[in-house]
This record gives sequence, structure tokens and C-alpha cells, in this order.
Amino acid sequence: MVQRYRLLLIVVAIVLPVDQITKLYIDRTMELYQSWTVIEHFFNISYVHNNGAAFGILADSAVRIPLLSGVAIIACLVILWIMGRLPKSAQFQRLGLSLVFSGAAGNLIDRLRLGAVIDFIDVHWYQHHWPAFNIADSAITIGVGLLLLDLWVEERKRLKQR
Repeated sequence: MVQRYRLLLIVVAIVLPVDQITKLYIDRTMELYQSWTVIEHFFNISYVHNNGAAFGILADSAVRIPLLSGVAIIACLVILWIMGRLPKSAQFQRLGLSLVFSGAAGNLIDRLRLGAVIDFIDVHWYQHHWPAFNIADSAITIGVGLLLLDLWVEERKRLKQR
């Protein structure tokens, strides 16, 4: 049984501490809304709180914390359920799901602890900024990307077999 969750445990043991330590470092060393230029006109470390979901959606909603926390908890439970049913050969899917699980857990911790998520990675082109994000968001994005890539590869295999 533990075998099915080994990759998840490894990914969580890496991503979750890195996510939480970087957020703690930003929170302890920067003032809210402070920004450090890393690469001019391209990349800053900027301390912000995201009160909502992706891109600040639901930021002003009275139900945002219970709703977004509930969604994260349900997502984590569903991922655990799916991983328990995946074949051993589905390592790419396991990695993608493990990254999504780790990211969801990292942002859930922030939401429960602070009522908001700490974001600090600020990618921009001159004055055109992408919304700030964090390590947990990156893990979710990479995980979803891996799952989509796996779907695409599997579909191409099926098409070739016809």
C-alpha cells in the first residue's frame, strides 16, 4: 500500500517545506508590498497576499476561506483516492498528481494560518506584470502540465495503434 504513495511522500517532503520556508522567509524579511528587483524589467521578488483564488478570484467574497479551503481539501482527498487506484506503471501521472497535491496543501496551510496566500514571484515585462505566485502555485501548474502532457502522449499512442 505504501508503495502506491511513495512518490507522493517524496514530492510532498520536498515541495511543501520549500514552499513554506520561502513564504516564511519572505514574511520575515520583507514588508507587505515591498519588492526587490532580481532581473530588471523581468523578475522581482514582491511580497503580496492573495486573499482569493487564482488571479485574486473571490478575493472579496465572505465565503472565500471556507470555500477555497474546502476545495483544496477535497482536491487532496480525490488525488489520494486516484493515486490508490493508478497502476504501478503510471509514474508520470503519479508525479503530476503529487505536485498538484503538494501545491494545494501548501496554499491551504497559508489560507488556514493567515486567511490569505503569500505570493512573491513577480514575473513581468517592463510594466506588464503576471499576477504574483509562489512555489505551491508553480507545483500545481507543473503538475497539471505533466498530466496534460501524459494525456496527449497516451492519446497519440492510441491513435497510432488504430
